[in-house]
Amino acid sequence: QVQVVESGGGLVQPGGSLRLSCAVSGRNSDFYAIGWFRQAPGKEREGVSCISSGDGSTYYLDSVKGRFTISRDNAKSMVYLQMNSLKPEDTAVYSCAAGRASRWNPKSNRDYIWDYWGQGTQVTVSS
Repeated sequence: QVQVVESGGGLVQPGGSLRLSCAVSGRNSDFYAIGWFRQAPGKEREGVSCISSGDGSTYYLDSVKGRFTISRDNAKSMVYLQMNSLKPEDTAVYSCAAGRASRWNPKSNRDYIWDYWGQGTQVTVSS
């Protein structure tokens, strides 16, 4: 049993920044990779970024590369998503998930089995 809780969402103007936090707790919680997802109104959920539990390798959705940065603080059992140069199309509910690799060389959110999910936090980018 693992608990995942996101925070840090809010309303920001285009070009602004937000930092999302994902707190992970529970038995063997340090074993899991962490992924960030988002779902905008009328669209399907997409994987934004993820970070492994081993070597800390990262993945980013093409549309957020160069703007978003994922990081992990193992001592605090926290994962962060720093979002800069935000655009209106970044508006969505952002969710954090903990999971396990489904292949030997995971490279994206699609290469993990996501076992535990947070409740989601709203990010709105608007003037």
